Amino acid sequence: MTDHKPTRRDLMKPVQLLGLAFIAALFAGVVTLVSMGAFQARPAEEIQRAIVIGAIAAGVTFIVVLVSVALLLLAVDPAQVSKQVDRPLLVPQEDEQTAASDPKDGPETPRT
Repeated sequence: MTDHKPTRRDLMKPVQLLGLAFIAALFAGVVTLVSMGAFQARPAEEIQRAIVIGAIAAGVTFIVVLVSVALLLLAVDPAQVSKQVDRPLLVPQEDEQTAASDPKDGPETPRT
């Protein structure tokens, strides 16, 4: 097995980012259209307004999801992706090191 270090390009995979953003935008657009009654028997001007607002909601959702996921991926260090973690993630390293170096076998002796 090779020691392949993922590059930033491997992590981002632009087609997957665009696909995720497009699916979220499509979902937001359809939900907006349904909630505004675009698929019901309504006057043409109300349906047209619903389509415009649905397109705006889809566009905003596309941009927000794309930027958010890209910014989250920038926080990932490519060298840390394949590294195995054997400690709790929320415990600071210095607390863990002091606990490991100072094991207490029994109760503390009382001070006089």
